[in-house]
Parts: sequence; structure tokens; C-alpha cells
Amino acid sequence: MDVNDERLPVAVLGATGAVGQRFVALLADHPWFEVREVIASARSAGKRYRDACEWLAPGALPARVGELTVRALGDPVESRLVFSALDASVARDAEEALARAGKVVCSNASSWRMDPRVPLLVPEVNPSHLALLEAQTDWPGALLTNPNCSTIGLTLALKPLQDAFGLESVSVVSLQAMSGAGTPTLRTLDMLANVVPLIPGEEEKLEAETLKILGEFDEDALQPADLRLWAQCNRVPVVDGHTLCVTVQLEDEATEEDLLDVWRSFSSAPQELELPTAPDPVVVVHAEGPAPQPRLHLDAGGGMAVHVGRVKSRDPRTWQFTTLSHNTLRGAAGGSILVAELALALGRLPGLRLSVE
Repeated sequence: MDVNDERLPVAVLGATGAVGQRFVALLADHPWFEVREVIASARSAGKRYRDACEWLAPGALPARVGELTVRALGDPVESRLVFSALDASVARDAEEALARAGKVVCSNASSWRMDPRVPLLVPEVNPSHLALLEAQTDWPGALLTNPNCSTIGLTLALKPLQDAFGLESVSVVSLQAMSGAGTPTLRTLDMLANVVPLIPGEEEKLEAETLKILGEFDEDALQPADLRLWAQCNRVPVVDGHTLCVTVQLEDEATEEDLLDVWRSFSSAPQELELPTAPDPVVVVHAEGPAPQPRLHLDAGGGMAVHVGRVKSRDPRTWQFTTLSHNTLRGAAGGSILVAELALALGRLPGLRLSVE
């Protein structure tokens, strides 16, 4: 779809943090959205954005945004569309207040993900879940969420298999990058030549969120997927990129070529609508060699694709493979922007629309 030159003003909550900076960087040249407000903690309020944050995102800090004055969380927000990179400890109340003020909030925080009224979206996987917005009758705005960074990579790899062969069970072991734990972890020596075999709360999120995303509507309610799922999550000394080692039990038998074909051909609403942030292909298949690897493959598809490789069979229904996805792009800011693009393109955001040429 083509749109006119008038971009929608947006606000970024938690704008000085690692994910907030990714939002600012990705939105700098976005054809639909323009950052007009940056919001952070009280200690940053009143400063110019370029003075309030230590810029760590790739590339230069966008000059126009750098001159914006940071506003404090709780100050009035003018933009109708808000991207939230807030910590979960403050996100729930702040995001609800904005929805009650008529704002559309696309959140990267975990606070609202499992609420039955709130769509938890991976746009290629469950676009139909936008219908949950109709259940948000407590406020004039809207709340939408994207999942945990590891959940996004897993569900993008599982959805083509679910559609083609059915899924009975999934076991996943994650090797998650340091950036997923925020800026302090990137600076710590605790991760030097080390693996931490526990990420508090991560396994529970990965299991519960995946079942919600892969679930279906039944009489206007969302039913979680009937699927056995086990997760083990580990922090590893990689800057960006979450690697998952996955074992699946399919309902129907399949060959390796069958799996590769459904991954290669997978596309969905974001690709059909040609959304600005949508990757094409969605799944990058590595049929040979020790791939995918974060240092070699992470940035393909603008960091929005999921990579699949190391495919091998135990029997025609039991398969193992490795996935790789970018945790701060696809798994955070980029994923949330794609959620907003999809909802806007489908006319599902109250009070917001694009002028189509």
C-alpha cells in the first residue's frame, strides 16, 4: 500500500534505554511515523534527548530527535500513537493510563501480554488476534503487545510447521544474547567467557506466550494451542541474536524437503500488505553447514527475518533445528513497529488511519 507524505506523530516511552533507542533509530526515516515526543524518567526530563541518553544504537543519533526535550513519565502525551519500551515494573499502570486517555499503545513490555483482552502479536503468525481489540471496552484507546524476544523467533519458525503438519510437542533450549538483559549486562564482566543457565521468568514467558500466539478463536474467545511445550533458557556471551535449539513432534510425517519448502514459502499479511518493516522472506533457510550464526547472519532482512538451519530428523515426525533471530530488532522495537503497521493498515486502531493514495 502507498501512503501520502503526511506522517503520524508518535511518542516513545522509555526513550533513553536500549530498546527505546532502537525505536528512535528505526523510526527516524519511517515512511508512516515520525517521533515527536520522547519520554523517560524524571532524571532525564527537561534535557535535550542527545544529552539525556548515552547513544548505543547502531548509527548516529537522529539529529532532529536529538534536539527534542525529554518529558517525564506521567506528563501529558499529545501523540495518539505511543511506542512503549518501559520496564515491566512501571509499564502496566503507565500504559493503562495512556489507553484511558485515548492513546494507542504498542508495548514491548510484558505487563499486558497475557491479559485476555490484549492481542499478543507476531504479525505473520496471528494477525487475526487483532480482533481482541474489540474486547477493550474499559478505555477509548487501545493496548497491543509484542511477545518476549525469544518467543518471536520460536513462533515464526513453528507457525509454518503448525499449518502444514500440525504440532504435538515442542522442546526448546535458548542461547540468549546479553543485550536482551539491558545495558548493564552488556557492561558486566559476569558474562565474559561464561554461560548463565537461568534467566528468571524467561522460561515461563516463552511457554505461555507461545501457546497464546499459536492459539485460535473459539466462540469469540482465544483458546491457547493444544501443545506440549518445554523451555530451558540460557544467557550467553553474544551481544545480539537469540539462538534456539528446537525439537518438534509433528502430527503428520514429513521429509526434510517438506520442512524446507514450507519455511521458504511462508508469508502472511505483512508481506501481502507490503508493510514497511516486513521482511521478505520471513524465514531464511540455511540448508547446509554450521548455520545460522549471530556474527554471520543476524542482519539479513534488516534484522526482521528468522533464520533456520541444522535441520535433522529422528523419525518422520520428530525433527530438530536451530533458529536465530535479532532480539532487539525483530524481538523488540522492530517487532512492535510491525505490529503498529499491521493494525494501522487493517484499520484496527481507534482514531488513527493512513491516507492511501
